[in-house]
Amino acid sequence: MKYLLTATAAATLLAGCEGSPLATRSTWGLEAGQQIDTGDFGNATMNNMMIQTGQLSYTVNLQNRFAEEVADTITFDFNSAALTAEGQNILLQQAAWIRQFPEVKFKVFGHTDLVGSNAYNRRLGLRRARAAVNFLVSQGVDRNRLQAVVTFGETRPLVQTQNPEMRNRRTVTEVSGFVENHPTVMNGKFAEVVFREYVASGQPASTLRTIESSEFGSGGGGNGG
Repeated sequence: MKYLLTATAAATLLAGCEGSPLATRSTWGLEAGQQIDTGDFGNATMNNMMIQTGQLSYTVNLQNRFAEEVADTITFDFNSAALTAEGQNILLQQAAWIRQFPEVKFKVFGHTDLVGSNAYNRRLGLRRARAAVNFLVSQGVDRNRLQAVVTFGETRPLVQTQNPEMRNRRTVTEVSGFVENHPTVMNGKFAEVVFREYVASGQPASTLRTIESSEFGSGGGGNGG
């Protein structure tokens, strides 16, 4: 009882001292050194352990790495599915990254802005996604690793506007799964894959041809965005 009374009295005292450093410090009562831990300490070891035990999604992990190392989005001109020069350069980087991991599958999502009918824009989004896929295939990516192309048309804009908006006229490439439909296909094989692709990449750059934008979709035929 004496202990309870003492604890209660201490709590009351602290509650009454609103300006007290002890009452306001969020680290009060935590173990020594906690204050300087910004959340990154031990992350590498934790990440490795979670992958080995299956706690961390391989797909999410690879998608995060993909988005960090290359641009996953390209944009298009109004009412067009033709790849721009900038879009082709981004897709070249995507293809180089994708070739490093032949066990991984990808999806390409097509989008439009909000100008035009939803039905037309769904078709336009699909043409854009197919243009991106065709370019990736031309750069040595196995078409079987590019899963069913998806179009969201105008349903998922980045910018909410009824006016033409290039940021909404885009395709987005994402990691979608594994060729053998089982995440453990990559377990312990990252070094093997990287080395294999490093050796295979020892070829003249001229073997990867530059593609004219006219080969990958075209505009016209409607009033979509």
